[in-house]
Amino acid sequence: MIVEPLEGGEDGALPGPLLTELTELYASNREFQQLSGDFPDADDIRPEQVAASLAEELSHPDTEVLLARSAGHVIGISVTRAHHPEDPDDPDPWIGLLMVHARDHRVGFGRELAEIVEKRFRELGRRGVKLAVLENNEKAIAFWSTLGYEEVDRRPDRRLGRDCVVMRKAL
Repeated sequence: MIVEPLEGGEDGALPGPLLTELTELYASNREFQQLSGDFPDADDIRPEQVAASLAEELSHPDTEVLLARSAGHVIGISVTRAHHPEDPDDPDPWIGLLMVHARDHRVGFGRELAEIVEKRFRELGRRGVKLAVLENNEKAIAFWSTLGYEEVDRRPDRRLGRDCVVMRKAL
């Protein structure tokens, strides 16, 4: 797996082929999209919606979007924030999204991408990392638990007010 930061073109736009791959990645995770409600129709995710979602994420100065590739194809994405956007006293960085293409589930890419993200934070001297999982996403809670994340809080997410489990892993 090769991991690289997401970079847009000169005008900030994503190249068409990359946007197509990212749209396929998002659309392949239909069950998650249905749970999250991030897109109006989980069965019809469009490139312009994915582009807008990523542009919104990248508008925050402490956000990093990493693309994971294997055999030349995008197989995963992570979106992280160096700090919680609403709690300046929280010392931990946050994983806002970690997604692997559905065709590549259960082969270790999610674990590998999570470990790469954790390593990057560890190298920056960070002592822990947090994330929020939708309370109704039992598969994600199980995934993060197997990686050593523990529940530290429950609260609504900041954007849509959905019930979430906040998890943390010491680095």
